[in-house]
Amino acid sequence: MREIVLDTETTGLDPEAGDRIVEIACLELFNRYPTGRVWHHYINPEREVPEAAFAVHGLSTAFLSDKPVFASLAGDFLRFIEGATLVIHNAAFDLKFLNAELARIGLPVIAEGQVVDTLDIARRKHPGAPNSLDALCRRYGIDNSARTKHGALLDTELLAEVYVNLVETQQPGLDFARATMSSALARDRARAIATRPAPLPARLSPQEEAVHLAFVSSFKAQSLWFNKDGG
Repeated sequence: MREIVLDTETTGLDPEAGDRIVEIACLELFNRYPTGRVWHHYINPEREVPEAAFAVHGLSTAFLSDKPVFASLAGDFLRFIEGATLVIHNAAFDLKFLNAELARIGLPVIAEGQVVDTLDIARRKHPGAPNSLDALCRRYGIDNSARTKHGALLDTELLAEVYVNLVETQQPGLDFARATMSSALARDRARAIATRPAPLPARLSPQEEAVHLAFVSSFKAQSLWFNKDGG
């Protein structure tokens, strides 16, 4: 199962008011494990970055001025996410910006059915509790100390860990205990199968047994094979 953990940073809150994307990060998971494949770009929003947005993510107009515009990256972005489920925290926000950017250059928008919203999952799993990314990191013991500002790349890495904790319904230790128990049962079953219902008759003749007994009796200390029954 291929999934893409995705996050964006923007110039503001509303694409319809002219706000644009300034950063996109995508982190690939396969069967809930990171593959190492990442798609990450800073983007020239073709407008000024307001001070309020700069305070959130630290990406200035000057820093973004020489970065590629979204239109030049869109094809590569769509190829990277093609066929994957997108995992996004508060997906409605990121999706409206991504679809606004895609619609602006005449490309197909991303369907809601392609997206899993971790905020929705967290609200169902922890009703009434804080469910921001930082709150979920604290809940699951994930180190978010490097998150002094919002950053799409770091946030996808943190969200990938949060997501696995949200969707795993069983502790890994339980699987290990079950596997250990199964191994023990298998060993007991093999031992039971290996035990003969009746011992095999002795293959040594009386003369050979006598020679063996005389041999082990000559040791200074009793042999491990010698007992009071002459066995």
